[in-house]
Order: sequence, then C-alpha cells, then structure tokens
Amino acid sequence: MNVALIGYGKMGRMVEDVCRAQTDIRIAGIVDEGHLPSLSRVASPDVAIDFSHPDNLLALLAAALEMQVPLVLGTTGLSAAQEESIREASRQIPIVRTQNFSVGVTVMRRIAAEMAAALGEEFDIEITETHHRQKVDAPSGTAKMLLRAVDPQGGHAPRYGREGMVGARGREIGVHSLRGGTVAGEHSVRFFGEQEELELRHRADSRRIFAAGAVKAARFVRQQPAGLYDMDDVLFGGR
Repeated sequence: MNVALIGYGKMGRMVEDVCRAQTDIRIAGIVDEGHLPSLSRVASPDVAIDFSHPDNLLALLAAALEMQVPLVLGTTGLSAAQEESIREASRQIPIVRTQNFSVGVTVMRRIAAEMAAALGEEFDIEITETHHRQKVDAPSGTAKMLLRAVDPQGGHAPRYGREGMVGARGREIGVHSLRGGTVAGEHSVRFFGEQEELELRHRADSRRIFAAGAVKAARFVRQQPAGLYDMDDVLFGGR
C-alpha cells in the first residue's frame, strides 16, 4: 500500500513511523513545506492520510478527486463549509473522516450512545476533555463527537463551561475543556442520576494510538466504494 502523508508535524511523523514498521506499506510521498507541494506530485498513491491544517483541505480534495485517491482525514478545526465539501467529495471517492482515530474512543462513543439512550432524561450528562497546552481548539473534536453520540437529535443545549449565577440546570449537556502540560488526550462522559452516577473515561498516553488507528483506517478505505466513513465503519463494518 502506497501512502501519501499530508502534513509532516508531530502526527504526520508518527503516522510515518507506524507505516515504516509494517512491511507491506510504503511512504509514496510527503506533502508539506520542504517536501512535495501537493498530492498531485505524489507518484501512484493508493491512499492519502491527512494531519495538516484546515487551509489545505480544498486543494487536497481537488487533487484526490482528480486522481481518485481515497482519503483518511484527521485534521481538526474544520468549518461547517469545509465539512460539507468533504461530504460532496465523498460522493466520488471513499473518505474516512473522524475526530479521533483511537480504537478505544470509537468503542467508548458507541457505548456512550447506548448508555444515554437507556438512561434517558432521568440522568444528567456532562463531558470533560483534557489536552496538552499547545492544543489550539476547544472543545476537542472528540468531545463534540461524544456530544453528538449522547444527544444525536440535538435536543439539549450544549453548555460550554459555567460561571456566575447560572440558575438550576436546564435541558443541557455541559462540555468542559482543560489545557495543560503534555496530556495526549483524556475524555470522560458522566451520567448523573438520583443517588447514582456512571462514568466512561478514556485516556491516551501517546498520540501513537491515533496514528495506528489512521493506518488501520487507510487499509479499510482503500477497499471501499465512494462514501463517507468513520471509525465505527472501520471497526464494526457499519453494524
């Protein structure tokens, strides 16, 4: 499998390490400053893995469509318009798009959705995420993904932190962001009921788990028809 790396920051280098550790994967090219200028300059890529910057997205989609190259998109902080561009492109090429490539987080999201459905309105829900001090967006994409999982219809107002005389809790889900140190990523979903509480928590000790998940997604998407997929499809085949 010939892999094109889009972006060569910390995540791009980690994806490269994971790829080079596997005998059936070759790095076909790296698209970044000081390397190749675009995906169109990569020779015969079977799939492209993107951990770069939102500003690169439209050019990447255009090149992938022209070359018919499947995509694995891991860049965060995309706008609603950019997400729509991804959906449009997925009508012609297969794309895996997710906010978190961790196998553990994928399982956590599925369990959180089932717990929210089973517990119903009798339980209040709060989501907390913690990341390193260099992370630029908040809340994390994973926290947003978990929010959609526990409230798929959007019936609760997200409350991004609380301050002052906020009054009694309404029909809301709190989403809280902590930043500091070198934390790779920690997420929790807590369900508060009458005299009982449940908590789901996932902690990443290294970003390498995200790189490994992205490579797993690359193996998957290469074999798929045009469409928009996520890690649920990669792990569970859409079941």
